Amino acid sequence: MLLDQNAMMSDKQAVQATAASDNVIDLGAAGNAVPGALFAVCRVDEAFAGVTQLKVSLQTDDNEDFSAAEELLSATFEQADLGEVKNLFALAMPNGAKRYLRAYYTVTGSGSAGKMSCFLTDSVDMK
Repeated sequence: MLLDQNAMMSDKQAVQATAASDNVIDLGAAGNAVPGALFAVCRVDEAFAGVTQLKVSLQTDDNEDFSAAEELLSATFEQADLGEVKNLFALAMPNGAKRYLRAYYTVTGSGSAGKMSCFLTDSVDMK
């Protein structure tokens, strides 16, 4: 799987509290031009500690500040899912993308460790 730094929302981002991804992807005027041709992948890069639940959302908006953010997709993971390095999901991009994309992490519990990567790619390695 080839990764493009411009398609990375999070690159081994520490996630111990609720937060948006470090990076925002600007799809430009294309927005919803290629639904299904890309995959949104979210991966645990460092096992979590202290987090009892993690919701990962892919958000989109016409505004770079996400003042009217809409959720394109989301998945919630329990503590047992977060204890090892692995892909949490690899899903085809749904319809409805606007100009900007980001990941948003909603953390339950008091995290003391855990890192995530979330990105877009055209092929998926599930290892």
